[in-house]
Amino acid sequence: MSAFDELELHPEVAASLPPAAEAVGYLRDCGKPLAVDVLREADRTGRPVVQPRCGVGGHEQMTTLLRTLERAGPGILTLTIDSYTRLKQFATARRLLLESPGDLNGYPLVAHGWQRGRELNEAVAVPLEVRHGSPDARDLFAVTVASGISSFEGGGVTYNLPYSKDVPLERSLRAWQQVDAACGRLAEQGVVVDRELFGTLTAVLVPPSISLALTLLEAVLAARAGVRCLSIAYPQGGEAHQDIAALRSVRTLARRYLPDSVEVFPVLHQFMGVFPHSERAADELILYGGLVARLGRATKVINKTNQEAHGIPDAAANAHGIRTTSLALSGLLDFVRLDEERIAEEEHWIRREVEELVEPVLQDGADDLAGAVARAFAAGRLDIPFSASRHARSEVIPGRDPSGAVRYLHHAGLPFSARTRHFHESRLGARADPDRIIESVTADINYFLEPTR
Repeated sequence: MSAFDELELHPEVAASLPPAAEAVGYLRDCGKPLAVDVLREADRTGRPVVQPRCGVGGHEQMTTLLRTLERAGPGILTLTIDSYTRLKQFATARRLLLESPGDLNGYPLVAHGWQRGRELNEAVAVPLEVRHGSPDARDLFAVTVASGISSFEGGGVTYNLPYSKDVPLERSLRAWQQVDAACGRLAEQGVVVDRELFGTLTAVLVPPSISLALTLLEAVLAARAGVRCLSIAYPQGGEAHQDIAALRSVRTLARRYLPDSVEVFPVLHQFMGVFPHSERAADELILYGGLVARLGRATKVINKTNQEAHGIPDAAANAHGIRTTSLALSGLLDFVRLDEERIAEEEHWIRREVEELVEPVLQDGADDLAGAVARAFAAGRLDIPFSASRHARSEVIPGRDPSGAVRYLHHAGLPFSARTRHFHESRLGARADPDRIIESVTADINYFLEPTR
């Protein structure tokens, strides 16, 4: 059986693909490192690699963008996919590509086809990753592999609930299980695909334990399907001790819940919330994110730009964001140290909360983990804040404590112990006042709008 045989593909997409053996041979022999090779080297040196987001509709424009950004020194480059392809509206993506490619908000890889994907792959020396947001990415994954791209982001929870209004979790989880099984088949044939899990979720005040619990459940599903390389991404919340603790917890939790045969790499998404308007304040926040990534022992950091508050950044701003982040990762700031006792305390509570969220689901899902995850969301035992999906309750309300760390103002149906609930109440103090929730949450969302912070 080949990797493509694991996937139930759209007939038109299936007919367009090269033979699976040819695609595997191209990945093995195309003369450039796989994403996993770059991640291993970053882990060995202790210096995270930087990766920008980037995607435009036209092929020539995408090629130029990748070559321009490569000159800024990223370790991995991105192919961000357009919204129509994410939703499997391939005919619409193809029509817009012909009529007005500038109206697409990303690169329509399926419409362009795997031959053009290989042209992009060969245009730069560093590996590419496909980032998209699709709850059912089977067709896109097949074209990605045929293109020689060795890193693929997403998961049945983290690429469903933040992006889709009404896709049942069981449906998205089953689709992603096929993608993970295909990765397992590729690993058997000597090609390790990096599967990155999108812990950023809605990117708005996401408590660390929710991010890590959901990516860990996706990681367990992926490992059971045969995936051998997992990048677990966490979103910068804004309080350094808590963010560093969360990043360090990724490796500890992976050792507990995943088999030794799976390589795990922590990834930091620089702050994804409301960004400061001034370039100077934005650059400071980007530098801060890079420093947190290094101190948290991340393997990779996804950079932001100083144009985030104003729309889609241009190539120059993106390259500047890569260089600013790289400065924070350099030896120049190796003298920076934080309070390790405080970081250890945050690690203790993050790991405890993750265990309280994850273990009941694992027990319920001994034979069918995907079903157990869906049942936990339906019952409110798993939840995420500010989701647009009707398949998450979004009854959890986060808030910042006086230090800026993200806590639970209201834990809703999450199965936290009395000690865990008391910890959050004590840290929030007067901020837990139910009469001021709207004002306090709004202020917390806009936390970095103040340039002097």
